[in-house]
Amino acid sequence: MASRPHPFADLIDLAVTPDGKGGSTATLTAEHKHMNPHGVVHGAVIYALADTGMGAALYPTLEAGQACATIEVKISYFRPVSGGEIRCATQIDNKGRSIAHLTSRIEQGGKLVALATGSFAILAAPPGKA
Repeated sequence: MASRPHPFADLIDLAVTPDGKGGSTATLTAEHKHMNPHGVVHGAVIYALADTGMGAALYPTLEAGQACATIEVKISYFRPVSGGEIRCATQIDNKGRSIAHLTSRIEQGGKLVALATGSFAILAAPPGKA
């Protein structure tokens, strides 16, 4: 499946690369604009790495005319990030006809920052969007 424009990822400077086999890597270099009032990366930025990485891992495995949408993502945060590169590695755990389950490991410098699991619906793409 061809790469799709992703305005939100562009907005936060998130780069994502699907491996085409049910995995992806998402990276972001944390800067001042990504921080919360306490001077650490906002949890929503970490969440965005996982959610976007999950979609990027799943999309290349879909058939023509299919799309996917997040049903739910559960994330556990383990340590704060005050700056630098954050990396999210995602893999599909299980893919059925209508639901896929994925896991994302978010790390910085080889240390686990957060772990996320998510369920995605597999559905017909809106007309003109396949």
